[in-house]
Amino acid sequence: MDPIPETPTHGTIDLARVLVIVEGTNDIEFLRRISLTLHAHDQDLPNLAEMEQQGHLVFVPFGGSNLPSWTYRFASLGKPEFFLLDHEVPPETEQRQELAEVINQRPQCRAVLTRKRSLENYLHPAAIREVTPIEIAFGDFDPVAILVAKQLYESRLHDRPWELLSRRSQNRLSSRAKRWLNTQCAGHMTVDHLRDRDPEGEIASWLTTIGQLAHSV
Repeated sequence: MDPIPETPTHGTIDLARVLVIVEGTNDIEFLRRISLTLHAHDQDLPNLAEMEQQGHLVFVPFGGSNLPSWTYRFASLGKPEFFLLDHEVPPETEQRQELAEVINQRPQCRAVLTRKRSLENYLHPAAIREVTPIEIAFGDFDPVAILVAKQLYESRLHDRPWELLSRRSQNRLSSRAKRWLNTQCAGHMTVDHLRDRDPEGEIASWLTTIGQLAHSV
């Protein structure tokens, strides 16, 4: 989980057409890269990085915790808001679904839970393989960053088994893996990779909703 970054200034937010509220900076990196890939293939889908540069969109990372406090945080601004929440695993999933229902009752606000556990689960093993020479398979609800970090660690022939590492060391290695999964690996994703990992076009539906919200004001 990302540490809580600084919240964008109200001056920046005031100029935006839509706020995209996500768990952390890794999610922002993923969305910037994937939207660029999809926009190049279908220009009806927005390029979120370009929207951000133009000041039409502001990403707000809430740090992945204390979500209820963010539910109405920007309500007084009257801006459209799009919340993207990791599905995670029960019982956290049910808590997030309840909060999403509350957000979706607010005007010009939309909250969705990913159908997979987190954004890393939408990555294709081939894209990961292009960044690091490991063969890895994972399901929709596997902790991808942990699996990748463990395999990378074990490939380097350390004397101490992964299971004997401190929780802090495991978290540090997993956080490092999560970072480049959402940057370098996401940057190697192709449209064909996305069709394979997201055959129902879930990510494209997020982008469509963001674009609609941005044009609703």
